[in-house]
Amino acid sequence: MALGYKRRIYEILEATDPEDALGRRVNLFIMVLILLNVAAVVLESEEAINARYGPLFDAFGFFTIIAFTVEYVLRLWVSDLDPGRPDPIGGRLRFTLSPLAIIDLAVILPYYLPIVFPDLRFLRGVRVFWLLRLFEMGRYSESMGTLERVIRAKKEELTVTFLAIIFFLTIASSIIYFLEHDAQPKNFPSIPETMWWGLLTLTTIGYDEIYPVTILGKIVGSMLIILGVGMFALPTGILASGFVEEIQNRAKLRAEETERAKRPPNQSEKLQRGSEDRAIQRARAEAEAKG
Repeated sequence: MALGYKRRIYEILEATDPEDALGRRVNLFIMVLILLNVAAVVLESEEAINARYGPLFDAFGFFTIIAFTVEYVLRLWVSDLDPGRPDPIGGRLRFTLSPLAIIDLAVILPYYLPIVFPDLRFLRGVRVFWLLRLFEMGRYSESMGTLERVIRAKKEELTVTFLAIIFFLTIASSIIYFLEHDAQPKNFPSIPETMWWGLLTLTTIGYDEIYPVTILGKIVGSMLIILGVGMFALPTGILASGFVEEIQNRAKLRAEETERAKRPPNQSEKLQRGSEDRAIQRARAEAEAKG
């Protein structure tokens, strides 16, 4: 009986069945709670709003911590039912060290530390940790999950692009420093501080008070502006192509599932489908074990 309840809780929290109405409601509730907490963190930074609705924010924060704590404890309890973490002790340890579990712990743990350490003034702003739960939206939202899959699929291209941006930023900032330092020692005192100007220039934001005054500095600065337009367009294009590929793959899978559902499966198809399902489960288990 207890194992049945445990299995049911695991199915609800992990949303293993897309048709499970209760699982969808629970995930929607947690997702809305995360978004409301982010809104609360933003709104309470306004002194007038915080002075008027401070007690309401505190009450909502208390309710949120209780909800997040219950969710974390339940996820820890059922983590050994995950195919990638079958060992009760090792599985729970791997769950605790997973990125999403660390975020959960970073959100809830600071609120329990004052029980042991009464004077923790530096934890007054711990509510900002709630913003970290935005990184977990892929766990509850299919749309955010799509974004996560696209980033993972294009991680090599994105990594190369950002490394190229850092490379060009470093080279251009170093050149500007050597060209402008003697003419403007206060505006370009070092290469790291010049890189701040270079980053603003690459993003075409600009810095009105700091700009090159030498001829060569102006030429390099102009080239940096033109280069920035293309460099920062690359990640956008990579993500856009990734979204198109993901949408096409999902449409293809839906079409195959629809066509397969229309045909009565024979024995060989049943065996093939079973082997495919087992292969998918093994792949997921290996991926989660590596993560």
